[in-house]
Amino acid sequence: MEDKATLRKEIRRLKGLHQESFPCWSTDICQRVGQMARWHQARTVLLYHALPDEPDLQALLDEAFLSGRQVLLPVVVGDDLVLRHYEGRESLREGAFHILEPQGEDFPFEQYHQIDLALIPGMAFDREGHRLGRGRGYYDRLLPRIPQAHTLGVCFPFQLLDAIPSEPHDIPVCEVLGF
Repeated sequence: MEDKATLRKEIRRLKGLHQESFPCWSTDICQRVGQMARWHQARTVLLYHALPDEPDLQALLDEAFLSGRQVLLPVVVGDDLVLRHYEGRESLREGAFHILEPQGEDFPFEQYHQIDLALIPGMAFDREGHRLGRGRGYYDRLLPRIPQAHTLGVCFPFQLLDAIPSEPHDIPVCEVLGF
């Protein structure tokens, strides 16, 4: 099993080779999530606004928002992620790491028990749900706060690996939507 730094380097190399497929793959991921019973049953969903090398979930953000669900996005605050309500595309501003984040809320969302479904990005996943992040631990600190949520890792085909090194603080996602 390779170490995390070596795996990150390899995933970055593969991303460069597959960039032209990202929009098509993102569309496929959104369609597949949109067909899941868990998606239709969820009243409160945690999504993310994608970096250029992550599956783009804008179609799901729009659908969930327009359907009246409570939609949350993470916002980087120091070394932590706080959750804020998504109020449409016009409410987003560039935040940390050039990620679009919801603005204007005085208080972050803290009713973690209300989250039914959380879509989680990662540099890579394995079939057991272990996640390779970017190395800053943001989701490692968030996931323990939402243990009741069904966590769904979303990734492009080259990001689904046989195994990812796991440490005691790593929390696997419940399910990985791979190819």
